[in-house]
Amino acid sequence: MTDMEKLEGGAGVDYLANERIKAQFDLEAMKIVWAGGIHNYQVSDRMARLVASDPAFRKDNRTMLDRKELFRNTLRKAAYAWKRIVELHLSEEEASKLRFFVDEPAFTDLHWGMFIPAIKGQGSEEQQKKWLPMAYRMQIIGCYAQTELGHGSNVQGLETTATFDPETDEFIINSPTLTSSKWWPGGLGKVSTHAVIYARLITDGKDHGINGFIVQLRSLDDHLPLPGITVGDIGMKFGNGAYNTMDNGVLRFDHVRIPRDQMLMRVLQVTREGTVLQSDVPRQLLYGTMVYVRKTIVDDASSALSRAVCIATRYSVVRRQFGSQNGRETQVIDYRTQQSRLFPLLASAYAFRFVGEWLNWLYSDVTKRLQANDFSTLPEAHACTAGLKSLTTSVTADAIEECRKLCGGHGYLCSSGLPELFAVYVPACTYEGDNIVLLLQVARFLMKTVAQLPSGKLPVGTTAYMGRVEHLLQCSCDVKKAEDWLKPSIIVEAFEARSARMSVACAKRLSEFSNSEEGFMELSSDLVSAAVAHCQLIVVSKFFEKLQQDIPGEGVKQQLEVLCDIYALSLLAKHLGDFLSTGSITPKQGSLANDLLRSLYSQVRPNAVAIVDAFNYTDHFLGSVLGRYDGNVYPKLYEEAWKDPLNETVVSDGYHDYIRPLLKQQVRTSRL
Repeated sequence: MTDMEKLEGGAGVDYLANERIKAQFDLEAMKIVWAGGIHNYQVSDRMARLVASDPAFRKDNRTMLDRKELFRNTLRKAAYAWKRIVELHLSEEEASKLRFFVDEPAFTDLHWGMFIPAIKGQGSEEQQKKWLPMAYRMQIIGCYAQTELGHGSNVQGLETTATFDPETDEFIINSPTLTSSKWWPGGLGKVSTHAVIYARLITDGKDHGINGFIVQLRSLDDHLPLPGITVGDIGMKFGNGAYNTMDNGVLRFDHVRIPRDQMLMRVLQVTREGTVLQSDVPRQLLYGTMVYVRKTIVDDASSALSRAVCIATRYSVVRRQFGSQNGRETQVIDYRTQQSRLFPLLASAYAFRFVGEWLNWLYSDVTKRLQANDFSTLPEAHACTAGLKSLTTSVTADAIEECRKLCGGHGYLCSSGLPELFAVYVPACTYEGDNIVLLLQVARFLMKTVAQLPSGKLPVGTTAYMGRVEHLLQCSCDVKKAEDWLKPSIIVEAFEARSARMSVACAKRLSEFSNSEEGFMELSSDLVSAAVAHCQLIVVSKFFEKLQQDIPGEGVKQQLEVLCDIYALSLLAKHLGDFLSTGSITPKQGSLANDLLRSLYSQVRPNAVAIVDAFNYTDHFLGSVLGRYDGNVYPKLYEEAWKDPLNETVVSDGYHDYIRPLLKQQVRTSRL
């Protein structure tokens, strides 16, 4: 192939073919494992290809559009997606996947992901019958307005009020302070006609705490805000394109009246006379919605992380620097430093996918128990989902940035897909609970669990290992040679011992404080570390549990076992200080784990490209020149550069005004 042919793209050539033939496992079977079953795989594959083949969903120019163009383009795509959903008679599952592969944050995310679930979870049967049909047909568009300018994580501190007026049988919704302004809800700024508003329920001068209310914001005729409502967008956010496709909004109420029956009344009810009644539906049922939302966030973490890792892996194979093999430079992926940074992230993507699968089971289990008025597992399920939301989103945000660095200078280009992926993902560390606040909630649960151990009450679920706390405080790791670290029981016990010892140590130190809340504040950093250890144990355990299942496909299970070991042992290496300081392992055993990791990386190396191929991402969804399926990176990078608006003219627009006068200036020297 001539240089010009190479420059023009080498159409149809798979530059990664030599990597793909090295795979030691059944790729099609691995795709099904990643997707969570043959049905999920077929639906995802069909919807991904439907989106990728439709030019209406083009997104390669997104980072070059100004805010107004960007937002209008998002509205167009969302409307077109709905049109296709209706035309093709897509199921709810298919429609959800189609929106996922369109890959553009939009008001529909909040409509389907928060507004509708809030009404389903918190509305009475009558309210659901009234509002859900309109929402499902998108005759109304809704958002979820909880966060305020002055309060986010502390929901009980919200200031918006909903005061009942018994004379008119209405609630008066009001924003009494500047900080009570609703701030951040997606879809609120320019699109939503309705919102579920969270406000302080006040009757006869008494504050009953926070409750949800359905409030119409805009006219269904001309879309203008209704009287007493001030609403708009909060402004540009981090990054090019990214989350700026979303109209995150600000909202203020000036004594806006709504009918009494627009208070969500599944759990709490207000009568015509203004009496507040607890319904026969237990308040704990609301936790089901929270578990659902958090399991979705964990799923999203594995998707975002796998995208970044796919880009970095493919590009690490294409990129050659230094060294010489048969006259060619060394592939970057063959450097140990690259493998030790990249392969643990690849393993993490699979780990998060499998813990997400387990959370689907947990959600079903919690739902069944709630319907049977069994609340015994709720505190543990709440702590577990809070911790996993925190852990997976924090790791994923950091991992996307690490993947950008793994791609060198070219990773900084918008055309790499990584800067926008990072910018669009990082809010996940804050929404649905600030990650540190969530870890402190997990820590409180762990401290309560430790405190109850002497009573003989056995811990349940993911804290069941605490029931063996006496053994875990005394046991010693049996590793004598590197290969011993391949035994799942040894790895899991090391993680259990570390977690149990960190939690017990925190509990002992807390007991020394006369005021437990002061102690909690003082020890909060240690408590966060204990919570992280517990959450990492959950992910490691669920990965091993997945491997106990029947996993079809030649070599698939063996490859997953390698990834599982890499995930666990890379965590052990990263947090070696915890394992050593708690006496869970010895320095020698830590060194042996590191030796084994190098061997495991060598086993992943020939399979790396096939492992990321198993994600089954189209080039459209991946949105990266560096991560192209065919590996034809350099000609496409060159091509993309010329698409930039700056290159529409050979001579810059500002040349005559600024550059030419500078170049032609007469230099005068003054005499002092």
